[in-house]
Parts: sequence; structure tokens; C-alpha cells
Amino acid sequence: MGSSNRLFNRQKTVHEILGGGLVADVMLWRRGNLTLGILLVTLAAWVLFEKSGYTLLSLVSSVLLLLIVILFLWAKSAAILNRPAPPLPELYLSEEMVNEVGVFIRAHVNDFLSASQDIALGKDARLFVKVAAYLLVISIIGSLTDFLTLGYISLLLVLTVPALYERYEDYIDSYVITGCRKMQQLYMKFDAKFVNRIRKWILERQKLS
Repeated sequence: MGSSNRLFNRQKTVHEILGGGLVADVMLWRRGNLTLGILLVTLAAWVLFEKSGYTLLSLVSSVLLLLIVILFLWAKSAAILNRPAPPLPELYLSEEMVNEVGVFIRAHVNDFLSASQDIALGKDARLFVKVAAYLLVISIIGSLTDFLTLGYISLLLVLTVPALYERYEDYIDSYVITGCRKMQQLYMKFDAKFVNRIRKWILERQKLS
């Protein structure tokens, strides 16, 4: 399928649109074990928060305290009994990973700031309507659920929707483009039948006055 049949006539792949690199690989399940691990850990955390009544800060503090105590006692006892030290993995963030995450965050934050400036200066009415609609939807969803559940659902969508779209993008693009064309046709008919009549009526009223 040619680029003319892609949504918004885009030339880039989904992976390129998401910024490429590690973040895009995780979102598109190209590193399936890592993506699955993130989903399972967040699911376990969500269940734990919902059932135990813990807050994020208290849970993190308790887990870190327990982990530090265990490792400290293990290391001390190993030194006394001539046993091997705790088998800790190398705790290290590579420069490549940090740079990729930083580039991804910077690009999206800059896009957000640019769009916010256009809205604040009244340069893009269509963008204003879209953002207002999104915020309204978020407000409605937020009133129906708590922040933790909303965060988990958002993460679940981020880690599933792009991957599903990439896999079935030919079908999705075809259906969406066809639907948009039909909506445009309906709008043109509505505009011809009603909007133009109202516009002519207003102009006639202005002439008579």
C-alpha cells in the first residue's frame, strides 16, 4: 500500500514516529520480554496498591528498607562466615539508554510546548478544539476512576495500541481513510442543505435591515 493511502499521508514508519530506539522497541514489543516485564510489574503494583491501601511513597520506602536490611545482614554474615557476598547485578545505566530516553522526552515535550504556544496565541483553532476535546474526555474519565487505575490503563494502552496498529496498519488506515471520506461527504451534504441556507437567510436579513 502506497504512502498516499496512509493516515495523514505519512512517510515514516510507526517505529520512526515513536522516536526509534529503546522506547519505541518497548512500545512495539520488539523487546517483548522487557515490555511484558513492565506490564506484569505495573499490574502487580496496581493490585498491591488497590488491596493493601499503601501509597506509592510508603510502599517504595518499605521495600527499599527491607531490601537494604537483607543485603546488609547478608553481606555482614558472609564476611564473618567466609561465604560469598550477595550476588548483586551491575547497577548501571548506559549512556546510550539515557540519551535515547532523553531525546524521546525532549522531542515530545518540545512538541507539547509548541502546541501550547500556538493555542495560547490563537494561531490554531482546530488544535484548540482537539485539545479541549481531549481534556474533556480525560476529565470525564478521571471522574470515573482514581489516578492509579487511570495511570495503569494509560500504560496498558501505550504498550498495546501502537503495537496493534503497527501490525494491522494497512487495514486500520484503509478503514479510517474510508470513514473520513464518508464523513466529509456527509458534511458537504449537510453544509449544502442547511448551513448555506442559514447563511443566505442571515445575509437577506442583513440586507433588509
